[in-house]
Amino acid sequence: MHELGIVVRVIDMVEEAARKNGVSKVVRVDLEVGEVSTIVPSYFRDCFEWAKLRTEHMQECELNMIIVAGISYCRDCKKTYRTTEYGKACPACGGHNTYLVTGRDVMVKDIQAV
Repeated sequence: MHELGIVVRVIDMVEEAARKNGVSKVVRVDLEVGEVSTIVPSYFRDCFEWAKLRTEHMQECELNMIIVAGISYCRDCKKTYRTTEYGKACPACGGHNTYLVTGRDVMVKDIQAV
């Protein structure tokens, strides 16, 4: 389960931002999670709920996960398509000269604090 390692990194980043900005309490974190990032949202949420209790600023923090669609681009026909539906094969031309444009990353989008 690699979710715990990613949760720890996210919490470290948020805690550092809270300290640098003189924040006493983080109430919400918006996190963009790529559809093909290999993160299991339910595992991630469970790890977050456990880990936040061990923090200085985030004990009552809400996690808002925004799932970002996996979108691939075909270099042959210049079209985009949903990666989770078609994989590496472009549905428009059948080509495999494709690459993932969005949907792989995990990124803190917003931190709300008081």
